[in-house]
Amino acid sequence: MIFTIARKELKILFSSPLAWILLALVQLVLTWIFLAHLDTFLQIQPQLVAIANPPGVTETIIAPVFSMAAVMLLMVTPVLTARLIAEERRNHTMTLLISAPISMTDIVLGKFLGLMVFFSAVITLVVALSISLLAGGTLDFGLLLSNVFGIFLISACFASLGLYISCLTAHPAIAASGTLGALLGLWVIDIGAGDEKESITRNFSLLEHYGNFNRGMIDTFDLAYFSLFITVFLVLSVRRLDGERLRG
Repeated sequence: MIFTIARKELKILFSSPLAWILLALVQLVLTWIFLAHLDTFLQIQPQLVAIANPPGVTETIIAPVFSMAAVMLLMVTPVLTARLIAEERRNHTMTLLISAPISMTDIVLGKFLGLMVFFSAVITLVVALSISLLAGGTLDFGLLLSNVFGIFLISACFASLGLYISCLTAHPAIAASGTLGALLGLWVIDIGAGDEKESITRNFSLLEHYGNFNRGMIDTFDLAYFSLFITVFLVLSVRRLDGERLRG
């Protein structure tokens, strides 16, 4: 049933121009950033030759592109998650979904999985840009895989938070603005911490934890943080819909 709901969500998403517009916009921005960093790398390459251990294309081109991809996903998530539950309520189809003989867990996981498939398409496009550099050089596949794993986890965090906020209202605009505000708040936490490396607030910053993956460091604390974040908001979404079903 989870895959049935996920397939339904993807069909609805890709039958509208929204998904295609967002994919095109994200790819356009990331390709521009990719080419800008590539041009800079080619310009400074003669100077890098004189360095004992010069950074490669993965550090100077791919890592910044993945970092920007995380920011782009943060921006598009509110638009996508707002419709998951809030739009069902606005269209008066949520009652039918809740009264159907399926669990709230299946509904939440199905919608979450559908959105993650879309995010995976964006990540695949970024990986394709990265792999294209093999035509003229070598890649640090360890750093590349670390970035892929990290951006998948942070996009799952974005999706779970947005899904929960969508469960709280019947107005997609409110859900979108609430999700954007929450995600930007988690971003500002990172900026506000400044150079205080031991600041407690850094432990709550999604982008700070992703930054370790972006640098090629996979830490168990970061993995635990992402896993707990995703689980908490998915569980909260299930409990919210379960409460709605009990109230009728």
